[in-house]
Amino acid sequence: MDLVQNHVTALISSADTLFILLGAIMVFAMHAGFAFLEVGTVRHKNQVNALVKIMSDFGVSALVYFFFGYWLAYGVTFFDSAAVLAENNGYQLVKFFFLMTFAAAIPAIISGGVAERAKFNPMLIAAALCVGIVYPFFEGMIWNGNYGFQDWLTVNFGAAFHDFAGSIVVHAVGGWIAFAAIVVLGSRHGRFRQGKVIAFAPSNIPLLALGAWILSIGWFGFNVMSAQAIEGVSGLVAINSLMAMVGGIISSLVIGKKDPGFIHNGPLAGLVAVCAGSDLMHPIGALTTGLVAGGLFVWVFTYVQNKFSNFDDVLGVWPLHGICGLWGGIAAGIFGLESFGGLGGVTFMSQLIGSLAGIVFAVVGGFIVYKLVNTITPIRLDEEDEFKGADVAIHKIGATNLNNN
Repeated sequence: MDLVQNHVTALISSADTLFILLGAIMVFAMHAGFAFLEVGTVRHKNQVNALVKIMSDFGVSALVYFFFGYWLAYGVTFFDSAAVLAENNGYQLVKFFFLMTFAAAIPAIISGGVAERAKFNPMLIAAALCVGIVYPFFEGMIWNGNYGFQDWLTVNFGAAFHDFAGSIVVHAVGGWIAFAAIVVLGSRHGRFRQGKVIAFAPSNIPLLALGAWILSIGWFGFNVMSAQAIEGVSGLVAINSLMAMVGGIISSLVIGKKDPGFIHNGPLAGLVAVCAGSDLMHPIGALTTGLVAGGLFVWVFTYVQNKFSNFDDVLGVWPLHGICGLWGGIAAGIFGLESFGGLGGVTFMSQLIGSLAGIVFAVVGGFIVYKLVNTITPIRLDEEDEFKGADVAIHKIGATNLNNN
């Protein structure tokens, strides 16, 4: 009997390791989605820069999260022998891989907001600080119970803050750090002329669409495999993710008046919003969450881009991740309630307070990081380099042999 039990335990351990490894690979693939979404949105003269930034940010993020960020969030280091690290089929190692791909999404989100006007090395330094310090501090507070915040919410409001797959921890934090970075860098030259917005059209709609599709597909690894063990797999998470994505598509289609940029970001808005409560909501609640998120993205992006000349969010990452992420954290406290068809175990006040705490933390941390880096070494490209484009100015090569202007 003991032998059978040992074999069953080993099988479960192997299955959990494979499960979370597949999730890590799916979320890793999402970074190609971030890259192509940015490549298709920016002007042709900045396409190479978009590709290089996403890849470089991922490498830097992996290093700082391995040596510092994961330890800050979970109290775990990787300085033991390989034999120790390989215990339980190396589950802790692939768990790190999975959560590292989440952490690396932070600079990928920020990249889209400050595209076309940021220097390369200062942005890498800022990315390292965000992934090594700012993000894991809040991640550990929510997902590991650090610093007593979750206990305080439970005692005072009846439940901890619930964020199953990161509407706040990943997306809102990334979006609101991006908000700070966008403010620090200012607007691209030539975007406002005589008080009117000059729209810079996306350079390649098919690449933009490819990025959106890759992200949408990978998101099912992002959400479903946030269970981190095969026994926690839930079809409810998968269907709620699907319904929220569909809701985002429909509302962005209608409100965005068939604009391809809005339509391909609409599903992402819905998926951002449903992350927090995807394991709790009824599918109709998830659909409603996605419908609201798609509309929020279109309306906020359009309003801000046309009304605030110094706030130039190229890919709309603040409304997409920041605003829709905030809505998702709050929505989990509405549609997760049993009275709205959800599974319960959440309270509206805990969701509201936890969501706002994430926003405040991200904004303060973002301004500290980007103001500090900008003081030490200016982040903004000079006007001539911005005019030439980051491809030639930074990387000395264009995306094709076509004119880079």
